[in-house]
Amino acid sequence: MAAVVLFTAAAGILAVQAAPAQAHGAIQVPGSRTWFCYQDGRNPQTGAIEPKNPACAAAVAQSGVTSLYNWFAVLRSDGAGRVDGFIPDGQLCSGGTGGPYNFSGFNLARNDWPTTHLTAGANVQFKYNNWAKHPGTFSLYITKDGYDPTKPLAWSDLEPTPFDQVTNPPANGGPGTDDGHYYWNGKLPAGKTGKHLIYSVWSRSDSQETFYGCSDVVFDGGNGEVTGIGGGGTTSPSPSTSTSTPPDPTEPGACTAMYRIASAWTGGFQGEIMVHAGATPVNGWNISWTWPGGQQLAQVWSGKSTSSGSLVSVGNENWNASVPANGSVTFGFLASGATAPQVQNLTCTTG
Repeated sequence: MAAVVLFTAAAGILAVQAAPAQAHGAIQVPGSRTWFCYQDGRNPQTGAIEPKNPACAAAVAQSGVTSLYNWFAVLRSDGAGRVDGFIPDGQLCSGGTGGPYNFSGFNLARNDWPTTHLTAGANVQFKYNNWAKHPGTFSLYITKDGYDPTKPLAWSDLEPTPFDQVTNPPANGGPGTDDGHYYWNGKLPAGKTGKHLIYSVWSRSDSQETFYGCSDVVFDGGNGEVTGIGGGGTTSPSPSTSTSTPPDPTEPGACTAMYRIASAWTGGFQGEIMVHAGATPVNGWNISWTWPGGQQLAQVWSGKSTSSGSLVSVGNENWNASVPANGSVTFGFLASGATAPQVQNLTCTTG
């Protein structure tokens, strides 16, 4: 059954044709290729798809812009949770060719996809967009040691059993928004180094509909930083994401911060900052930054803010002061002025 999906910003509405399925979603932490390429390619002012990352551009050249406008629709209506033997080798990231849209460009074997930086064995919070909410099970697979991103992904490249699996996790926000998501805490596989791929499978329990996704990651001691968005580099932060200097994991109470734009419109934008703890818990935190071009903070939630000129400081509320080791908390804000995809002097302090 056809539906119309509305991407709405304060300045206008962009209407596109959505999938005939009834549920939608994609993993956002660690982000799937479709989600990150949507972030990389969508112009927040016009809504046009203008990919900058070379892998995302190649995917759009093969699959078209609809594959990004419908980043949440990598699905099979007849999936029934099936994995190995159901989707052919080399087509894992597109969910095969039997879905409602052409996502074949996301199967391209290359090493310059947007990447999430992680630490093997760390406890993290996974997030999966809930464009439509439905009960079901989320399973995460990891590639075997020796994985080569320049070769087409085959089932034999994945460990045979999920390293993480959860049924009916809690949700925050949504449905029908970029920000709404399911979330749950889990542990990353231990002993992994270098580039890998996390393969996500969301199998609904109230229908046969199943979602598939590929998330490119590197185990290099990172805390969820994202690179490769906006220009395609793998050493610079995303233009919609700024990160503070990663903490020394041996320093008690060390923390770092990650800034991103959630949405934007003419004259304003919405963002969020994730506060990451290091190897030891944090009890009290403060995030500060300076705006790059005259922006003004308008509202903050899940934090207490002060501003002086271009300098902004946001401290914890009583209820979110404590951050567990390798865990995180998030606060959001509204700001006026030109969208600031990056901020300057982003700093996290504790105590």
